[in-house]
Amino acid sequence: MTTQEVADRLITLCRLGQIQQAQTELYGKTMVSVEPAGAPIERAEGLQAIIEKGKQFASMIEERHGGSFTDPIVVGNHFSLGMTLDATMKGRGRVLLEEVCIYKVENGKIVFEQFFY
Repeated sequence: MTTQEVADRLITLCRLGQIQQAQTELYGKTMVSVEPAGAPIERAEGLQAIIEKGKQFASMIEERHGGSFTDPIVVGNHFSLGMTLDATMKGRGRVLLEEVCIYKVENGKIVFEQFFY
């Protein structure tokens, strides 16, 4: 798949709420994920570690009120998108999370992601 095809497929699955399917389908096995300093898990390496990181984040959500994903911007083998999540988090109350997500694609798989929020 091209970078554009990977980006479009990721957006489609995310908008359907199928985040884990997106990860298992589109992420490379040696994937690296980077969060800002101070995040519960600042860096995860390997597909299984990233899936577990996602499960940990999902377990912190008490109720989801909404969210959105922008269309991707693709340049070469990278793409970016904006994401929002309106949710009630356990122990924190209702929050609006807004972030920019950057991805790198190699050989039809996402091999790197970094989040800015």
